[in-house]
Amino acid sequence: MRIVLLGAPGSGKGTQAKQLSVHYRVPQISTGDILRAAVEADNELGKRVSASLKAGQLVPDGIVIDAVTDSLRAPDSRRGFILDGFPRNIPQAQELDTRLSWIDRPLQLALNFYIEPEHLLKRVTGRITCSDCGAIFNRYFIPTEKRGVCDQCGSANLTRRSDDQAKTFAKRLEAYLVESEPLIDYFRAQQKLRTVQVEDDAAQVFETICSVIDAEIRPFNKKVSAGDMTTRSASLTSRVISGGAVVRAKVKKKPAAVKAKPKAVIKKKVVKKKPAAVRAKPKAAVRGKTTKTTVQKKQTARSGTRNKKR
Repeated sequence: MRIVLLGAPGSGKGTQAKQLSVHYRVPQISTGDILRAAVEADNELGKRVSASLKAGQLVPDGIVIDAVTDSLRAPDSRRGFILDGFPRNIPQAQELDTRLSWIDRPLQLALNFYIEPEHLLKRVTGRITCSDCGAIFNRYFIPTEKRGVCDQCGSANLTRRSDDQAKTFAKRLEAYLVESEPLIDYFRAQQKLRTVQVEDDAAQVFETICSVIDAEIRPFNKKVSAGDMTTRSASLTSRVISGGAVVRAKVKKKPAAVKAKPKAVIKKKVVKKKPAAVRAKPKAAVRGKTTKTTVQKKQTARSGTRNKKR
């Protein structure tokens, strides 16, 4: 499966991407994680990213696309991938389509996370993150059982992201509406867009997303995956299942029914082609006329001979 997640900041893309990655066993590719990892590794890509950040500039699209392309070509991405936070604009989406076409692995689905603005504001400004285990809570919707203490690891190191403030979030939302929201129409034109309401509980949203993915993508995977591949021939059906076993069953009834129809059609055509009998009559009629005329001529000749003798 090859999908991209769209949605405003705070709509839950990151949370759902992690669960989908585990459920479908494909990597979650987040541009933020890739760039941070490159900076920590201090490789060539990381140096280019660091240079842009030190200059107080946004990381150029070319650098971001190169980083994403390297991740898409990695061995763990062969089964598919989940793009989270990329592409951010139309030029990035166009370049992504181009590069995926080079490796014959186009995007299959774009999931748009829709949420009402009022609900979105509370979700972002009320978000609390555990610095130790990374668990995410919300003081409005998912508060901790004990105030100030993480439910998962018991840590009291709960913090709020600096960009989750109301003023900061307003700027992020405006940037999304200007740059990223046009991607909805971009993928809709490709007939790859599916919109999911994400105001419900996270577990319910996850179930909805899985149902959409299974309905839209899994049928295609069944045709190409080793676990569900089905090959058909005239006399037998071979179904390859997990573990390498092959189950074979002879098929007799269906081919017979299929062949019976052409035979019936052929017989009807042969029956219809009886103009040969019709053509025979004119020939007989012509012969009959010719015989009568010949007899009359002979009789006339004989009568003429007799008259002369008399």
